[in-house]
Amino acid sequence: MFDDHERDVAEATRTSIVQPAPRSEAARAKEMRKQTDDGSPVHSFRTMLADLGTLAKNRVRLVGVSGSEFYKLTQPTALQQRALDLLGVTP
Repeated sequence: MFDDHERDVAEATRTSIVQPAPRSEAARAKEMRKQTDDGSPVHSFRTMLADLGTLAKNRVRLVGVSGSEFYKLTQPTALQQRALDLLGVTP
């Protein structure tokens, strides 16, 4: 996400406690590239929710076979799986 992961470094450059904290160089670079250091796309909260919203639980039924109904979860992408891991969610 567009989180400043080097906020302490940026805080140290602030000259006054009442002045807004500047963004770190790492955060500005991440925003310009729209990628994290590992090459993953950077998401806002809304775009991450939209990406996670593509996960689905599909009900599958075989025609003519009694009791053949089952559910199949879609496979999360690497980025979705990382988000789920960070949230402590298991599909």
